[in-house]
Amino acid sequence: MANRASGAAFWRGAGAASAIEFAILAPVFLLMLFGFIAYAIYFSAAHSIQQLAADAARVSIAGLDEPERNLLVSRFIERNAADYILVDPALLDVDIGDKAGDPDQYQVAIRYDASGLPIWNLYLPLPLPSRTISFVSSIRKGGM
Repeated sequence: MANRASGAAFWRGAGAASAIEFAILAPVFLLMLFGFIAYAIYFSAAHSIQQLAADAARVSIAGLDEPERNLLVSRFIERNAADYILVDPALLDVDIGDKAGDPDQYQVAIRYDASGLPIWNLYLPLPLPSRTISFVSSIRKGGM
């Protein structure tokens, strides 16, 4: 009989209310926490791709003609893409050269296959971004 009385007292006490509140709120909190982490990783990779494209476009200014600019940009991307933590250089697709329709601009377009990032392994019931991260950076050619 004493066990029954102590069990009933538990369900009426503040400890029971706290346990029920925790059981209701913990999954929501964990979902939000893992969602924040997953999106932070994705946005960090996207920022890295954007920065790589912008830096590569800036490097092109040193070239005197399109072949030299292409060589400088290609070497820059080869040497520096691995420096970004969340970027695998093997998954980069780079398109460089003078901008079509505007010969005064040089353009660097980078597409990155982000399907290897951990955001896709979490199975979150959230809207997910594209598995391909794309950024284009163009810069006015020097001396014009």
